[in-house]
Amino acid sequence: MVDSTIIAADVRRFKLLASVASASSKLEKIEDENYRLIYTIVENFAIIPGLNVSQDNNDDFAFRTSVFDFNFLGQNQILGGFYARNVFDSYGFYWEAPNLFTRKLGVGINYQNNVLQDPIFFEDGRDVNYKSTSSAFELRLMYEHNFKNRFEIGINVANEDYNYLSGNLPQSIPEKLGVDRVRVVGEYEHNNITNEYQYIDGFRSVFTYSFTLHSNGDNALLRNFFIGRNDFEYFKRIGNKGNWANRLRLGYATNDTTPFAPFALDNQLNLRGVGNTIDRGTASVVLNTEYRHTILEKGWFAMQANAFIDAGTWQEPGGNLGDLIEGGKASAFTGLGVRFIHKRIFNAVFRIDYGVGIGKKANNGIVFGIGQYF
Repeated sequence: MVDSTIIAADVRRFKLLASVASASSKLEKIEDENYRLIYTIVENFAIIPGLNVSQDNNDDFAFRTSVFDFNFLGQNQILGGFYARNVFDSYGFYWEAPNLFTRKLGVGINYQNNVLQDPIFFEDGRDVNYKSTSSAFELRLMYEHNFKNRFEIGINVANEDYNYLSGNLPQSIPEKLGVDRVRVVGEYEHNNITNEYQYIDGFRSVFTYSFTLHSNGDNALLRNFFIGRNDFEYFKRIGNKGNWANRLRLGYATNDTTPFAPFALDNQLNLRGVGNTIDRGTASVVLNTEYRHTILEKGWFAMQANAFIDAGTWQEPGGNLGDLIEGGKASAFTGLGVRFIHKRIFNAVFRIDYGVGIGKKANNGIVFGIGQYF
């Protein structure tokens, strides 16, 4: 007896693997009671170099280069690292083996040393630049309950330092701050998405959190004991060449009155065209929606054009959730973009977007990157 639901689940399982670009099935009748089931799989090239180019907070050249193997040892493990120059030098290394112990249970390890010029904003309108240094080692356990639901939990040990660089520093704020943290981190993903080359269809929800178990340092300004974020994503195929993509991002952190708030308003994170880290908050609501249309497709290459609207609002540090509704910190941008896609290389999408502020926001700018914006 042939079970079509099992076959469909197998095909979807193949499509979720980073090493697979496309998958399909075909059932052929041989005799009255005998059938042949054929799976056709188009494999991705999974060793991927990456390059992101942008402006840093000094309006100079910034970049991030990386190399990742998304099918290490032919077992869908992820191994790789990055180097970035954004005023200062940063680097990191990653290894994930989601099926290391059993088909459902695995492990992930990463180390990151991120050094940035961080603008910090104060209530009286002052902007101060700090050199922020964050060195963190993280170990996670990964459990896949079924094809649609996956859990992660782990421990993150980090050291964070801030050193004053420039700006009109308030007298009550020190030039140097530092904290050592031990945090519980985790993620829950519900994934009901199917991929077919550059096209995506379905719904996904990803909840990530971080909770501080222990900290030792300048706790009055560097607290944020809880940080949580949920991305709700919905994708819809439109005709043969169209794709409607949506993301609702909700973020909330322990609401201390401190300018060192965790959620940043930034080109690369949430609103295309807004600028590089222009504001911060302890809660946020961001909606990104765009229509992608394939305007050229030949063999391994595809080119998409897209039109988008990005909108968001933030809660001030020490404020209340009503700030999100009142809209005093609301921003909205619209724009156009283009995507150059290699269909046989995992996540090989080079994107260019240009966003323009709507309403009172006069900001505008161009945003480059590797991979779809979301």
